[in-house]
Amino acid sequence: MQTATPRKVEHQQTDRGYVPVYATGVVEQPWSSYTRTDHEVWDTLFKRQCELLPGRACQEFLDGVAKFGLGDGGIPKFAEINQVLASATGWELVAVEGLLPDEVFFDHLANRRFPVSWWIRKPEQLDYLSEPDLFHDLFGHVPLLLNPVFADYMQAYGRGGMKAHAIGPEALMNLTRLYWYTVEFGLIDTPQGMRIYGAGIVSSKGESIYSLDSDAPNRIGFDLARVMNTRYRIDTYQQTYFVIDSFEQLFEATRPDFTPIYARLRQSRPHAAADVLDASDRIYHCGSREGFAANADT
Repeated sequence: MQTATPRKVEHQQTDRGYVPVYATGVVEQPWSSYTRTDHEVWDTLFKRQCELLPGRACQEFLDGVAKFGLGDGGIPKFAEINQVLASATGWELVAVEGLLPDEVFFDHLANRRFPVSWWIRKPEQLDYLSEPDLFHDLFGHVPLLLNPVFADYMQAYGRGGMKAHAIGPEALMNLTRLYWYTVEFGLIDTPQGMRIYGAGIVSSKGESIYSLDSDAPNRIGFDLARVMNTRYRIDTYQQTYFVIDSFEQLFEATRPDFTPIYARLRQSRPHAAADVLDASDRIYHCGSREGFAANADT
């Protein structure tokens, strides 16, 4: 695997909004080049989320944060994280310059490598960033890779992504929705109550509160085909959250060959992000839809 001089690859702002810019290379984490401000941003975000998440995030996530020692002060060193991660589940972090093309990302996951952007957001971006940075990738995603079942799910997803990429863009979109509604914005029903496990939520102060406390969004029981056929929002908090019963349920859902599901979904119209299917959904909460924008689903 080649290394390269680290760049900070960010989306570009245009008159039509942000345009994704992709990186492909694996780099060394330039830990000695982080500034005092970079470390302060990490510490601020870490402290804020760790004060908020007990009683909101699932215990598996909280246990992972504690085991890694992510709050020891300043940006963690990936090499030290990898020592713990490799011995627990055989995963490793690889530093990348920014958002990866689908096929590159899937190959990493399929080989138990999790890409983490080496750079961290600016102080003025504490509450919102249009793309994943080091805090989102490391704090949001990596603690659950210590859970063996979730770790296996992520590898299975990567292998499924490589197949979907070969099938075509519609299959790839179906699979992207699965990642979005589970890995990024998933909720889990536990004996202690509903909890967060999605990285996009646990790394966000606002959505950590909104996803569980707001009356506006729907909270619907996980169903594989339903999730794959549901559009999502990238510009605001989610209009629907899907709730799994356990990580075992999530992993078991990836066991079948998705090819027949992709074929069936090609014959059906995708659901809007805010839709509730009264006849088939397992509804935990039917949202009030307050503040929902229309016609901007992905």
